[in-house]
Amino acid sequence: MKTQEITDCLTNGAITYIDKEEAAGDIPWSRHPKFKGVYLKHLVKGADTQGRLSCHIVKLDPRAVLEEHVHEDQWELHEVIEGEGAFFLQNKETSYHPGRLGVIPEGVEHKVASGKSGLVLLAKFFPALV
Repeated sequence: MKTQEITDCLTNGAITYIDKEEAAGDIPWSRHPKFKGVYLKHLVKGADTQGRLSCHIVKLDPRAVLEEHVHEDQWELHEVIEGEGAFFLQNKETSYHPGRLGVIPEGVEHKVASGKSGLVLLAKFFPALV
């Protein structure tokens, strides 16, 4: 399966909970409130997990940057599914490409920059971000 197909499957797939099922295609994309060229699709929200986790598709336009920021109370896991870019964790730069994971402890500054083709990743938060 090509990476674009994986992105499409997640964007338009389904989420199964113990008491309901939700169509991911019905969940709207949102502009990131701070970072230009960054879009979010909140697949799993804290309201559905007793606040314990959340999962979001994060899409960065080509050459977009999620500038340095910190989640004081959440661990974060990135799973890159499409595109390429760079991940910065405490001043260490790592190449981001499909198959790469990034683990960010709570309270640690991090940054993501997309390359010329943009970048799509799953961002999972423990406990939930939203």
